[in-house]
Amino acid sequence: MKKFTIFIGADHRGFVFKEKISSALRSLGHEVVDVGTYVLDPPCDYPAISYEVGKNVVAHKSSRGILVCLTGIGHSMAANKVPGVYAALCYSKEAAELSRRHNNANVLVLGSNFVSENTMMEIIRVWIETPFEGGRHLRRIKQIQAIERKFMKVKK
Repeated sequence: MKKFTIFIGADHRGFVFKEKISSALRSLGHEVVDVGTYVLDPPCDYPAISYEVGKNVVAHKSSRGILVCLTGIGHSMAANKVPGVYAALCYSKEAAELSRRHNNANVLVLGSNFVSENTMMEIIRVWIETPFEGGRHLRRIKQIQAIERKFMKVKK
């Protein structure tokens, strides 16, 4: 299995899972960079953490990112505002596989309230191991990038 630098972040509702995920990823030989939160209490706001993971994934081209919060919805919305981030909220292994195979997602978002710890670890394993398929999917990714350039004023 290819080893990645993985930027990981969570708000207070994903903190416990983030700690377990980080440990598991390190045991598999991945470099894990924790961008916060570093404590369970006090509660924190997720957008700054989404941004930190996103900007680092974009800056380090072969890296990946993982975000965890209660539902995953807020992290998904915030992370996808960073040009070059393709964050996918996944509640199943099948969704994780397709997010990589068809969409080349570079950030995985998980909802701690909707998946068990075991399922979460399986989702992560599948997401990390699945390559981008390219082909017809590359054409669609390029269309997404064109939208980014148009509305976010991103230069290629």
